[in-house]
Amino acid sequence: MYTNNVLSQVQSILPPSYKEAEDEELLFQAKIRKQQLADRLFMPGHHYQKDTIIKLADKTGDSLQLAKISAENKQAEYIVFCGVHFMAETADMLTDSSQKVILPDLRAGCSMADMATRKEADTAWEYLTDKFGHTIIPLTYVNSSAEVKAFVGRHGGATVTSSNAKKMLRWALKQKQRVLFLPDQHLGRNTAYDLGIALEDMAVWDPTMACLEGDTSRDFTMLLWKGHCSVHQNFTLSHVNYYRKTDPERQIIVHPECSWEVTQAADLAGSTSFIIDQIGKAPKGTKWAIGTEMNLVKRLMKQFPEQSIISLNSDMCPCLTMNRIDLPHLVWVLDELYKGNIMNEIKVDKNIADEATLAIERMLHL
Repeated sequence: MYTNNVLSQVQSILPPSYKEAEDEELLFQAKIRKQQLADRLFMPGHHYQKDTIIKLADKTGDSLQLAKISAENKQAEYIVFCGVHFMAETADMLTDSSQKVILPDLRAGCSMADMATRKEADTAWEYLTDKFGHTIIPLTYVNSSAEVKAFVGRHGGATVTSSNAKKMLRWALKQKQRVLFLPDQHLGRNTAYDLGIALEDMAVWDPTMACLEGDTSRDFTMLLWKGHCSVHQNFTLSHVNYYRKTDPERQIIVHPECSWEVTQAADLAGSTSFIIDQIGKAPKGTKWAIGTEMNLVKRLMKQFPEQSIISLNSDMCPCLTMNRIDLPHLVWVLDELYKGNIMNEIKVDKNIADEATLAIERMLHL
């Protein structure tokens, strides 16, 4: 059965031999298993994964892109998703029922996705519809659990990505007067502001206190869930100001999961794909400070040595939950697949999947 708390799912203990093995040995073993499983196996790897994992991935991309590619690969019996829990859920919902989606380590969750639960969403909906009537449509970032996507689908809403958030918000505001945006307040605020919605027309819903923050007498347009990305939250205005003073020629590019203050102060803000594209097409010698996950920043440094690339926050570490996917766990699940044993399967309950898929399909249709 599906549960929103990945830590409550039972994962077999990783045998000590995998922990003790050297990376080279594990890489060699993974390549052998990939050859043996051949077309029966498809391994997508998210941009934020370690280089050792990306080297083995069949395709690299963002979460929804990888889920869609997995769904298109009808030959693969096994989708070993090198990402986090909500990404594997989406892959399970979009792939055929005969395909098995596997997460190498069930501890690979997402703190942002965990900041919104189905129970909290139901509580918020009851309060907000009592206050504002049937004038609200929900939108959820794809970085959310299947249960939250199902909540959104049930109430006529849709999912969004950081790439299409503006388009989806325009669509939502044609449907209803107000939008409840889950679970990342920063993406919701940045997107709404870019579309001309004033900050004073946005309110923050605190799920822990089950209330709207601040002056609740206003007629708000955006109701922003009080959630955030633990990685992008660590880029601050002081980081931007430091490079403005010490290295004014260095362009600052950030992800819209960063705070409003940071995105406003940056030169450019956009999705992971946007950041990669901008760096890739920039002239040689261009100087960049990038505000996104460190594994990706380091990979861009290697990929574009002709550019001067640094992290906007020099003290940043990679996404800790994404880094749960490592060679020992990956080789372990591949070895077990070769033996005919399916470990750490991610299976979303059909009732949840049906409603969650509604939210995803509404986005894809646009």
